[in-house]
Amino acid sequence: MLTTAELRWFYPGKLPEGVLQWFEQDQLGLASAEEREDIYLYVPESDFVGIKLRQGRLEIKWRKAELGDLQFGKVIGKAEKWTKWLCEDSSNECFQPNEVTGKFWVSVKKKRTQHTYKSLADQLISVNVGDENEEGCNVELTELEVSSNVWWSLAFEAYSKSDRTLENLKETASRILQNYHHRQLEAKDSYAYPHWLSLVIK
Repeated sequence: MLTTAELRWFYPGKLPEGVLQWFEQDQLGLASAEEREDIYLYVPESDFVGIKLRQGRLEIKWRKAELGDLQFGKVIGKAEKWTKWLCEDSSNECFQPNEVTGKFWVSVKKKRTQHTYKSLADQLISVNVGDENEEGCNVELTELEVSSNVWWSLAFEAYSKSDRTLENLKETASRILQNYHHRQLEAKDSYAYPHWLSLVIK
């Protein structure tokens, strides 16, 4: 089980070139993009639970709390606290996307670039994605496609073993966003995947 504090924004259309260039700056130290397809279960009128199949694994996320608006200069986002459970089947007899049917299962193609930072003293330290770190924050830029419907998303996902989850989120977002001068990131566009799904499958 993993508990995180998160900020996410979603926008329709192709990823703006200016946002991509900003995200690829040397100071962000980004890893190469990952392409995959996730299968989400759409739960109508529910913004607090997310269920998906990801690479043969079932993932369930539950929103534990809404943490209010956070502002970083002109950027405003809605922070939320989430808990994630991972279910894996070593026999590969369950959790197969081709066995999922019904109008409430939604295929989402993703091209995601992610990097992880650790806040240390007055600076951010870049750490390897996937390393075992007790304190940190993932920063993600993702291109999304659902039935030829294209979106993009920017997200911060912080974690902590010492009850500093929200502090890690604030410190990382504050430093990363201080030189963001592109499409305005507003609170009305800040939400998690369950709410985004309700917009794209209408």
